[in-house]
Parts: sequence; C-alpha cells; structure tokens
Amino acid sequence: MILKEAITLFSYHQRSNLKTRTVRSYRPLLKRFQAEFGERSFDSIGSDEIFQFLETVTGERTKSTRRLRYAQLKAFFNFLIDKCNLNMKNPCDAPLLSKAFKTPKPVSRRILDREIVEEMIYNTQTPRDRLILELQARCGLRIGEALKIKVSDVVDRKLILKEPKSGKESEVAFMPEQIPNGSMTISSRRISRLGTVFSQFAIPRPDH
Repeated sequence: MILKEAITLFSYHQRSNLKTRTVRSYRPLLKRFQAEFGERSFDSIGSDEIFQFLETVTGERTKSTRRLRYAQLKAFFNFLIDKCNLNMKNPCDAPLLSKAFKTPKPVSRRILDREIVEEMIYNTQTPRDRLILELQARCGLRIGEALKIKVSDVVDRKLILKEPKSGKESEVAFMPEQIPNGSMTISSRRISRLGTVFSQFAIPRPDH
C-alpha cells in the first residue's frame, strides 16, 4: 500500500469517527506528508525521514505545536498498522523522535488583576477594541470566539458561539446586563451595531 492510499483510508476513518475540528487539524500535516511521500510504500518510510519532515514542517513553531504534529503523525501510523495488521514497528517510536518532540513543561500563566483589566478596558481608543475586551473579560470568551460573533448570533443577552474550541457544534455565553463600576453596558443593541465589524478584522489562524 502506498502512502497516498493510506492517507485516504485514514481520512475516511476520521470523518466517520472524529469531530470536524479534529479532522481539520490533521489536514495540513497529512497534505504535506502526502506531497513528500505520497508515492512511497507505507512501510518504507523510516524514522530519519520522518524526523527531517517534522523538522521542516515545525522548525519555527512552538514546542507544543511540534509535539502535536508528532503525536498526529504517530497516531496515523498506529491506526494503519493496527487496521491493516502490518508486521512493522511504528517509525515514530524511535528515541530520536520521542526526545526531539517531547511534551513541553507546563508554564504557569500570570492572571491579571481585576483592576488592571478594568484599566485596559477604560483606556481603549476605539469602540471595537473596547467591545472585544469587554466580551473577553465579562463573558469569558476566547479572542477567536469574540472575532467570529455576528449579529445573528445575539439572542437577548445570549451569545451563540459556533464551532467553539471545545469541539462542540455550539455553546452559549451570557452577557451581564450591567458592567460593574458603570464602565460600560453590553447589550444586544450594542453588539448589533458593532458585531459585524468583527468579521472585517478577523485574521485567519495560520496552520501550525
């Protein structure tokens, strides 16, 4: 079996068993892997070649992204080896790869004090920036979720989040009726005036 056929089989499995977001995350990696080794026999690809490939694909990425791409490629090989009962060792199990793409140590993140967040919101220069910060601070939205909000996603004080990071089809966030300290009132009418602005400034997330 050539690699191109193996990737097609793996893709069918993913679409039937995994969430859309997960399938989408594999796509750039498998596309480049196929471009590099598509006509090669699946079991002819060695650990050194995979190492060089991953270094090329993830050389400038963060350690967590490098680990993710390695784990995805390892899962791809594991699936095909198990599905096709192949008598071969997963080339991604080589010590060189495990060490080069090991899980990074977790870094504790600094949590901003409430007063600092209030000051940041107060000092914003445009309604767009202020609204984005308000939605993140008051509604607990990620920046990507805030940037995708449209007028049609606002129902009273509910925000319908489509394709959130959790992998669910949608989630609901609630807007407080009155912002503490009288700094600003978030309402569906304000969202309606500014919500469409998000799409103009939303920047597509690059493939990792």
